Amino acid sequence: MKKTAMTMAIIMCAPAFCLALQQSSEAPRRTRGPVMVDIDDSDAFFNAAVHAPVPARDNTRRVEALLPRMTLEEKIGQMTQLEIGMVSSGKDQDIKIDPAKLEKAIVKYGAGSILNVKDQALPLEKWHDIIRKIQEASRANYVRGSTLYPQEIGMAATWNPALMRRLAEITAVETRAAGIPWTFSPVLDIGRQPLWPRFYETFGEDPYLAKVMGLAFVRGIEGDDISSPSHAATSLKHYMGYSFPLNGRDRTSAWIPENHLREYFMPTFAAAIKAGARTVMINSGEINGIPGHINHHILTDILRGELGFQGVVVSDWEDIKKLVSQWKVAVNEKEATRLAILAGIDMSMVPSDYSFSDLLVQLVKEGRVPMSRIDEAVRRILRLKFDLGLFENPTLSAPMTSFGTSESRQVSLQAARESMTLLKNENNLLPLAKSRRVLVTGPTANSLVSLNNGWTYVWQGNNADLYPKDRPTILQAIQAQVGKNVTYIRMWRLSV
Repeated sequence: MKKTAMTMAIIMCAPAFCLALQQSSEAPRRTRGPVMVDIDDSDAFFNAAVHAPVPARDNTRRVEALLPRMTLEEKIGQMTQLEIGMVSSGKDQDIKIDPAKLEKAIVKYGAGSILNVKDQALPLEKWHDIIRKIQEASRANYVRGSTLYPQEIGMAATWNPALMRRLAEITAVETRAAGIPWTFSPVLDIGRQPLWPRFYETFGEDPYLAKVMGLAFVRGIEGDDISSPSHAATSLKHYMGYSFPLNGRDRTSAWIPENHLREYFMPTFAAAIKAGARTVMINSGEINGIPGHINHHILTDILRGELGFQGVVVSDWEDIKKLVSQWKVAVNEKEATRLAILAGIDMSMVPSDYSFSDLLVQLVKEGRVPMSRIDEAVRRILRLKFDLGLFENPTLSAPMTSFGTSESRQVSLQAARESMTLLKNENNLLPLAKSRRVLVTGPTANSLVSLNNGWTYVWQGNNADLYPKDRPTILQAIQAQVGKNVTYIRMWRLSV
């Protein structure tokens, strides 16, 4: 059975919110010193993916009551995302919360979210313990036993938005079961550069199909109420044009005329934003000579002004630092921070030091970043946390009995079957008969790594020892079907 995974991608990437501000907004506390892209709502295929959204309860009053009681440092803490190594010690299966690190991150710096980057899947109970300890100080990772289903390119091949939505609903439940309220999915990049190594993460080359499947995903994850233990917040990525680099390499330069950008790369994001998606992650590359993280036209004029996005804009990994080291558009990290925040970044995935927090505090005190811009960003972050219900229940989880169920696996199997595309079957060769002699060849035929790939049990999917031993490779499945008359020749090894 083919069970390549997107679920692990979602769980791995999900930052866990830290309620550094522990008190409810109503309680006294002590402070420490118009859419331009037509998304064809009437189309039957489109409507198969979504229903009219139900507005979340209005938390505006609570946000406005809390915001003025926060210090500058607390506000900037909410804009800071750290990776889990900043609050832990040990590695892989032996990860443990480090009390001294945790106190520095949460108490001193008030970090607003913690992002996992550990390399291996951990049991559900382990993540519950980690999340509980982080929240007590003020949350993840790949989670073993969760349901794996085809990568986005495989789901696009099903042409079945209802199935995509159902799998996203399962993903939301399993994500919340791990205590994680925010997923870094879906990938809404359009796959039009075959050299780009992350092509498999997309819904393919067609903007319309990608839009419909992406909407189904957002609806499944967010549902009608993201505070529910069976739903979570999404992050649309990587806004936008990320998937079309000139040289095919990840996080490099693209040249996309604006009319092409709007025709091919904007519709997926526009539709998901109109449907209520809560957060957006930014293109790590460069478009027409301007890095995505300082492109005011794309981040503010289009995203906020034209598309009407009101949620949180988060950077990708170290991308403010890369404005200095890679793109050379800022003389130092302090200037890079100023450029990114003024362009429209609300939250920085720093993620491995406290430079962003320290530098942004300095910039505000020097008058180079206005407090109004800080308040604007923090207002969006607090609104997301209130809507997720984190102030009422910071460790809200779906029941563990809903995790990795047999019903979920059957839905995954259905998706795998529907994703397969038969190109040729001369003389009714398929299904294979036991009387046939079969040659199986190629470096991926006997590899669970190739069946699962990135964002699964490990970040790059490249450690076969961690995959379930009861799942067959392609070779093993053919051998089980045909019997002894199977010859396998690998031919060559993959270098990566």
